[in-house]
Order: sequence, then C-alpha cells, then structure tokens
Amino acid sequence: MKRIFSILFLLLLIVGTWYILKGAKYRVAEGPVFGTTYRVKYEATEDLADAIEQELQRVDGALSMFNDSSTLSLFNKTGEVKQKDAYFDAVVRLALRISAETGGAFDITVAPLVEAWGFGRSDKAVPSAEKLDSLMPHIGAHHLTYDERRNLLRRDDAGVKIDCAAIAKGYAVDCIAALLRKHGVSNYMVEIGGEVSVSGHNDKGHAWKVGIARPTAGSNAVQGETEHILTLRGKALATSGNYHNYYEVDGRRYAHTIDPHTGRPVQHDVLSATVIAPTCAEADAYATAFMVMGREKARAFVKAHKALKAYLIYAKPGGELATDSIGQ
Repeated sequence: MKRIFSILFLLLLIVGTWYILKGAKYRVAEGPVFGTTYRVKYEATEDLADAIEQELQRVDGALSMFNDSSTLSLFNKTGEVKQKDAYFDAVVRLALRISAETGGAFDITVAPLVEAWGFGRSDKAVPSAEKLDSLMPHIGAHHLTYDERRNLLRRDDAGVKIDCAAIAKGYAVDCIAALLRKHGVSNYMVEIGGEVSVSGHNDKGHAWKVGIARPTAGSNAVQGETEHILTLRGKALATSGNYHNYYEVDGRRYAHTIDPHTGRPVQHDVLSATVIAPTCAEADAYATAFMVMGREKARAFVKAHKALKAYLIYAKPGGELATDSIGQ
C-alpha cells in the first residue's frame, strides 16, 4: 500500500510540475529608471513587471541624488538617517568596505567634487584650483562612521556629502535578481544602464552573452561596435568608462570619473573597465575603482582577488586600442 501511495505521489508531482512549466514563458519588463533604462528578461509563470517596478522605486527612494526625499538626499542635508533604511545601509556599508580595499580609489564622498565639475548638471565648468582645494578636506571615507548602537550612519563634517551613483545601479540589479529568485525564477538576465546579472540560460537554452562596447580612443565616443562578447554564468558584470560622460573646455576633455585623491578627473590610458563579480554592486564599484587606479594597479588588484575578473580597454601611445583580460 505504501508503495502505491508513493507512486501516486510521484505521478502527481510530475503532472503538477508539468502544468507549472507549461505555463512558464520568457517575459520582458523594461522602462526608464535612474536617468537610464532597465530591461529584465525572465522565465516565469507570472508577470512580475509591477513587482520589478516597485522594487526599483524602493531603491530610488533610498539612493537617488535627484529625489529630494530619498534617504541619501536627506543624509546629505542633515547628516543623519533618522529611520532605518536597509537598502541605504547595505550600499553604504559595501561602499565603505570597497573604499578600504581599493585604498580610496572608490569613494562615495566625491559628491562635492562631482558637483563642482558640473557632472549631472547642464552648466558644466572647470572649477578653480582654489575651489578644489576648499573641497578636498571634505573628501574621504574616513569622514563616515556607523553608530553601531543605533546602526545609523554619521559624518564628522557638515561639508561631507555622498554620491552612490557608481554603485546604485549595480545594487538595483542585485535587488531585482533577488526578487526574481524569491518568485522561483532561475533563468533571467537583469540589465540596468549596462550593468548586468544573469542566471541559468536564455530562451534558446544557451548561456547568456553580454557585449562590451568598443570606444574610439581619439574621441572617447562609442562607435556602436562590440569590442568583445563575454559569456556569463551565474555572475554579474558592470562597465565603467569615460567615453559617454565628458565635456570639453578650450580643447581639453574632462571625463566624469573623479580621482578622490586629487579632486580632478582621471587622466590615463584606460578607456573602460569591465568587471565580473559575484554581485553587480561589487562589479559596479570595482569598475569605477579600476578607472581611477589605472591599468597596472587594477591588474595587481584583480590578481590578488580571485573572485574578480576584469577586461580593460586602453589606448596605446599612438592612439591604437588594446585590451587586457585579467583573472581566470
């Protein structure tokens, strides 16, 4: 009798699984977010577009520089977070960890410098040396500490402001990936502004592939060509580059990646840094750090951190593009 019940249970389980899988199909959710766009392709029995949009709005409410009521904006105004925000807390703690690991190459306290250089505004202008000198004392992760008793972030200087733009998109990708897994989705690709996380396979049954754009060394503009195609399996990828966001004054180009140590846009041969990491937030932050570090320091860092891979595109002295693939 027990054997009969076991067989019946197994048959019911198989039939039930068949009905569930029969209703599963690849779906796409997409739209504008964070000043860019998102696209989520996933295999599921239910439409999760509304849940995805709500999750993105929660991330925006925590980390947006352009939402006056976001937790980040309120911290920049008042210097404290009066109410626990798990999203804000997770990102800032990760940012401080990566800042320490990279010797300050990644630093969320660059907000005053980003503002001074005009990135994020239409009225871009080169700040004076005096202006930059006045801001540098307010830059550095050492200005930020956690009140461990209350688990709240503090700053030791009213001039300190934070900007999580170099990690927030990656974190949002991780949040959407976690949402999909919570709903039993195992095959998906989440992409926000070029930051990506994947799991399982695509609708053709193959591993997900992501293209890296080819920048033009002379103008730092994207030609629309793909430099390299990477196959991703259960990993996340992010790219930081100076070929989109820059401006020119008197024939000189100023890119948006600010070196926290100098207060000025980076000036070296690396045009883009793509990082593969366990989470997209990590990949996002490390990609920015590598743009600040430059090729040799980035190469040494990846070799010392086995969980990371990096793909750097740089310009040779004559302007010819070259690539450097680092990690296993």
